Amino acid sequence: MSVRTDLAVEAKEIYEKENKKEISGVKVSNSSLGRVKITNVQIQTDEGEHLMQKPIGTYITIDMPQYTHYDAEIMDEVSEAVAGELSKLIKLEESMTALVVGLGNWNVTPDALGPKVVNKIMITRHLKKLIPDSIDEGIRPVCSLAPGVLGITGMETGEIIKGVVDKIKPNLIICIDALASRKIERVNSTIQIGTTGISPGAGVGNKRMEISEKTLGIPVIAIGVPTVVDAATIANDTIDMVLDEMIKSAEKGKEFYDMLKSINKGEKQKMIEEILNPFVGDLMVTPKEVDAVIDSLSKIIANGINIALQPALTKEDINKYIQ
Repeated sequence: MSVRTDLAVEAKEIYEKENKKEISGVKVSNSSLGRVKITNVQIQTDEGEHLMQKPIGTYITIDMPQYTHYDAEIMDEVSEAVAGELSKLIKLEESMTALVVGLGNWNVTPDALGPKVVNKIMITRHLKKLIPDSIDEGIRPVCSLAPGVLGITGMETGEIIKGVVDKIKPNLIICIDALASRKIERVNSTIQIGTTGISPGAGVGNKRMEISEKTLGIPVIAIGVPTVVDAATIANDTIDMVLDEMIKSAEKGKEFYDMLKSINKGEKQKMIEEILNPFVGDLMVTPKEVDAVIDSLSKIIANGINIALQPALTKEDINKYIQ
């Protein structure tokens, strides 16, 4: 697969569309919570890992209903879906520490999701140490970090996180990052939760040190939202739609119809990338309302994490704390 996507559900769809068969070693189940659709993709074998080009593990996709970012009630539904799926993955005792890491560049709006989520996390590790008598026993110690990006700090994000992990020794890391999607309709409308960690910048072709249990020695849960899509993908999809409409209106058996049907879509995508690259480079595109949407997404994800990490508290108690 030459197309660029961080989403396991998209990787599966692309493979099956191109090869006209299901991927072996990959199990998929679907469920819903109210208006929220949830897809669970489990890569179970080495063959599945190879075909999907993603590590063995669990990838949960939460599809948000339309107008989520403008409806507080739907936002709460999505937060509860995030909390529910996270709770199934979090294997911590009450006294164990969780580290929430917001990856990305806070100066670039489509990449600022991670740092914005961290700003809304219920931080309790210092309180458990400084004023233990004033904190309920059921509250789990949580700390957070927004390590920035290599261009700002001069340090690999993975190096910073590893240094913090070695010092404070958390029992779990939850990473939040912006992703890249293959489909325009999934931008800012899909949340992926994965158990295999994350490689910062991989979605935009800028792969850095992997943040995973393999590199850090503790479980890592990655949460991401596709906030950008490749410009070449937009051009390719647009041409595909035009071709499909032309094929529908063309007369079968005629030379023009046969010519349209014979176009190789894989070669077409490569040609588009070669034509665009000298003019726009490796251009990634995001919707114009991205500022408001990133604020909305950060609230949804932060609430989901807070609920999952603090099961002893109600949503109202958490909201009071973070306000």
